Amino acid sequence: MQFRQQALAKLQSPEELDLPVRFARPQGWLVLSVTVVAMAAASVWAVTGSVTSTVGAPAVLTHGQGSYVLQSPVSGQVTAVLARQGERLAADSPVLKVRTAEGDTVVRSLDAGRVSALAATVGQIIQTGANVASVEKVAHAGDPLYATVYVPAENAAAIPADAPVDLTVQSVPAQEFGVLRGHVKSVDRSAQSAQTIGAFLGDAQLGEQFTKDGRPVAVTVRLDTSAATKSGYAWSSAGGPPYDLTSMTPATGSIRLAGQRPVDWLLP
Repeated sequence: MQFRQQALAKLQSPEELDLPVRFARPQGWLVLSVTVVAMAAASVWAVTGSVTSTVGAPAVLTHGQGSYVLQSPVSGQVTAVLARQGERLAADSPVLKVRTAEGDTVVRSLDAGRVSALAATVGQIIQTGANVASVEKVAHAGDPLYATVYVPAENAAAIPADAPVDLTVQSVPAQEFGVLRGHVKSVDRSAQSAQTIGAFLGDAQLGEQFTKDGRPVAVTVRLDTSAATKSGYAWSSAGGPPYDLTSMTPATGSIRLAGQRPVDWLLP
């Protein structure tokens, strides 16, 4: 009975049409405005902004023309080693002397370069086609070093020309001397086999190592030079290491890829 009286009283009272209606508090409008502005800014950034990323891959410091593996053209016993590791040779220079059934044969270099490794010793019996030396194709001591970075093939298309590269050199403590600076000189668009890499570096084991996860693409990096460092190259630290760099030094390269718009991630 009490509820019925309240309902009748409610029906008989006039509506309060002259009172203002509050839709939202000022704090609510402020939050809404900030949210709208933030969403608009995010939308603009997604379309016009750019996000960069890097790809890391194994690298080797080399001279630009690479190396070649010298093989013996005859079978026999090595009677003399006529070249020394690290020595620079002209083309057709004597490297080994091998005694065969027909007499002594001199194994000579195919092209000018520096002997980076000798695989034959005096007294050793070798067969025709045996690897006896690795020769790096460099004619002058002042020829610049490059870095060859072996990047996974799926990342090759995203590497822009002249992209900056940071190289962590295995023989240089990065915590003390930083990283070596460089820029992309060229990108070989064809994937390389273990045999191709081994022939270029003069080391079959490196060819196998760099292709264990698939055939990579070779990226040639031009090292930035600096007259203020002992090595002659630019480092992230002021002076870099207090010694020269040598070829065939292992490193790890970090290449900055082309920037990508965030909205592209949402598009198929």
